[in-house]
Amino acid sequence: GQALARYILDAPQTVAGRRVVDFASGSGIVAIAAARAGARSVLAADIDGFCGAALALNAEANGVSADFTDQDLLNHPPPEADVILAGDICYEKPLAARVMAWLEAGARRGARVLIGDPGRSYFPREGLVRLAEYQVHTTRELEDMEVKRTAVWTFPPG
Repeated sequence: GQALARYILDAPQTVAGRRVVDFASGSGIVAIAAARAGARSVLAADIDGFCGAALALNAEANGVSADFTDQDLLNHPPPEADVILAGDICYEKPLAARVMAWLEAGARRGARVLIGDPGRSYFPREGLVRLAEYQVHTTRELEDMEVKRTAVWTFPPG
């Protein structure tokens, strides 16, 4: 999420004036970056209802707003959106396959899909284009190193 948020803030034209969905939003860092970069609307989605409270607090602290849903978007076709953002979603094999198929369907429907990945084993790099790479500071309680090389990926056009 940190790398994806940084990418959006560095390239605000990616989301400016567009309808954005932040899938698996967590605390809302990517949704907030999209709002700060001028997205027309932002929907943060996470099946953990606590994420809605975290998003509300973080958005207020950053002077932006974003809508929230705890509905499992994977149970439906990708929503009408210009941009779909997803950070660190391939940490389990069954989930990775399901999410990547859903994101690819979103890309086929015309959404620009951006995926942040810190080198997870189940992230399928084949058929994707790497847009940027960042060094992200982490905590040893969550990761196996203090700094992770993280990339932002997208599906190729067409």
